[in-house]
Amino acid sequence: MIIKPKVRGFVCVTAHPTGCAAHIQQQIDHVISKGPIKQGPKNVLVIGASTGYGLASRVTASFGSGAATLGVFYERPSEEGRPATPGWYNSIAFTRAARAAGYYAENINGDAFSDAIKQQTLATIARDMGPIDLVVYSLASPRRTHPKTGAVHKSVLKPLGAPYTNKTVDTDKGIVSEVTIDSANEVEAADTVAVMGGEDWEMWIQALADAKLLAPGATAVAYSYIGPVHTWPVYKDGTIGAAKVDLERAATAINAKLAAHGNGRAFISVNKALVTQASSAIPVVPLYIAILYKVMKAKGTHEGCIEQMQRLFATQLYNGSKLQFDSAGRVRVDDWEMRPEIQDAISAIWPQVTTENLATLTDIAGYQTEFLKLFGFGLPGINYDADVEPHIAF
Repeated sequence: MIIKPKVRGFVCVTAHPTGCAAHIQQQIDHVISKGPIKQGPKNVLVIGASTGYGLASRVTASFGSGAATLGVFYERPSEEGRPATPGWYNSIAFTRAARAAGYYAENINGDAFSDAIKQQTLATIARDMGPIDLVVYSLASPRRTHPKTGAVHKSVLKPLGAPYTNKTVDTDKGIVSEVTIDSANEVEAADTVAVMGGEDWEMWIQALADAKLLAPGATAVAYSYIGPVHTWPVYKDGTIGAAKVDLERAATAINAKLAAHGNGRAFISVNKALVTQASSAIPVVPLYIAILYKVMKAKGTHEGCIEQMQRLFATQLYNGSKLQFDSAGRVRVDDWEMRPEIQDAISAIWPQVTTENLATLTDIAGYQTEFLKLFGFGLPGINYDADVEPHIAF
């Protein structure tokens, strides 16, 4: 099967298995090039392990510290005439590379919100791994079926209180336009918190604790984003922001639980804005990212997912390092993004951007390149005109 990118809106509906494997290898190579991360984790559970920051955390844990990893995700395998999702190919490529290097790597594909997947995960940990010393919670989903009530909650990407109008960009067509996003109602806001907030993270930690599968001194980390004033109405002050506030509430509760269990810890890591499948869906944010990439690349401070996670592990979590918290008790790996000189430059560019000067004032080309890489396209050394087998199993 010859697989080419087919982009529809903010998603690519095809993925290239060989390209995804090459992308994983790039991440592995980066972590190895930075050297071992000492005093790192031994048994790692990554919830939301197939793309983005969760995947990068898994790569860093194994190839930086030699950790055994169990990844939980919800991905679609290939079907007749249709490639699998990129997360499926990513996870296979990681698993093969990790096992070839002598590291334990196992995977559970299913709804991480469900009790059944939690129980399957606990059974795998008990059978193969022993107590977990690092839990990474990096779940991104548009909907959640509550395991206790059976209610189906759907998240929305909307402002709270009033509609919001600002510039956005069609990242496929390269067209800058104005977008107005209607405000969320109370039900939509509550549903978004139910999907993207901290309740499920708490349920995972409680399940591990009840099964006595948390190591003394265990660490739990969940990922968040705050961003600049340009995106606050649709992000920090919107429905997603409300969910992130609930995630911080959960972090405080989990930290108290883990602190009482062998001096463990839980915290939120606020990460940099990057091209991910999740961020591409949020209006206004892609334009901000395109400008951000332009400015940070010029300053020599640009990082991708793997650079961010390697830095988090090597300079905050492990290597004899100590967590550095902001005034709200969060770890900030978005510190380079939020430097005043970076944000001032973005604020100067933002009002000037039009469709005509988009390519000059922003790094829209870099955005598009990174977007396609998420699906295994545009990787060097891959013949995208060659037949490739789409049906790959673990």
